[in-house]
Amino acid sequence: MEIRVLKYFLAVAQEGSLTAAARRLGITQPTLSRQLKELEDELGRQLYTRGSHHVSLTADGLLLRKRAEEILDIVGKTRTELKSAHEIAGDIYVGGGESEAMSLLANVIGIFRKKHPNVRFHLFSGNAEDVMERLDRGRLDFGVLIQPVDISKYDSLPLPVKDTWGLLMRNDHPLTAKTEITPADMEGLTLLISRQILNHDESQNPWLEWIGKTVDELDIALTYNLIFNAALLVRAGVGCAVTLDKLVNATAQSDLCFRPFLPRLESSLDIVWKKHQVFSSAAAAFLEEIRTSLSLYGQEQ
Repeated sequence: MEIRVLKYFLAVAQEGSLTAAARRLGITQPTLSRQLKELEDELGRQLYTRGSHHVSLTADGLLLRKRAEEILDIVGKTRTELKSAHEIAGDIYVGGGESEAMSLLANVIGIFRKKHPNVRFHLFSGNAEDVMERLDRGRLDFGVLIQPVDISKYDSLPLPVKDTWGLLMRNDHPLTAKTEITPADMEGLTLLISRQILNHDESQNPWLEWIGKTVDELDIALTYNLIFNAALLVRAGVGCAVTLDKLVNATAQSDLCFRPFLPRLESSLDIVWKKHQVFSSAAAAFLEEIRTSLSLYGQEQ
């Protein structure tokens, strides 16, 4: 497969039309059709079906689209790294979950950008599963992971902060009268829960240990990836969300309320990267900036 042909295929997938894709690429439609037919012959798979006014990807075509996007992303990343191999410039890709602790990393990025203004950062937000998948595929340089998650396959640095778990609810919920939420308070609640919690081994799940129940014993109305949209469902009265503090505006002035769990339930965080990672000059310099900042942070505490 040639990179050029993958670009042709992605153009068709994105435009949904051979005519529109050919116009965008600046080639004739017969040329584009021939290139795609040769790609299908090479792979031995039908990649799309043609309708009267548009084309639709087959299951094999959808798989190739995902892989082609990853391949072209890495090609572009590699090209940028090689061009800036001897200077602190280029792109750095960072992924992380929603956490107040990301403000620490934001400060490091701010310091680093003042020293190296030709470096551009790309931030991806997702849960641990999303971030780890992108790390493993080389689409991220660094990831910030919220425990519980197995980080043994990565190199890592612990962040000197912790996130506090609790319950996000509407301000008219009876439990807002309490300052802290106990496992007994959770009895009978309809819950919205992060998938990261549920994906963790039940036998070693700190939150399930805290509440003293199995997943099957809970009334879970919805699982979520990031809290912003889940908070909309809390507002709509669907249920209460198990989440981290300081991610949603939950104050006396808002329509939502957050209460921490008792006994206290906290999660540590780590910044991770692939073992034996060959960093660009920019990413290597950024890692050193992180180490320096964490060292200074520890001295200030």
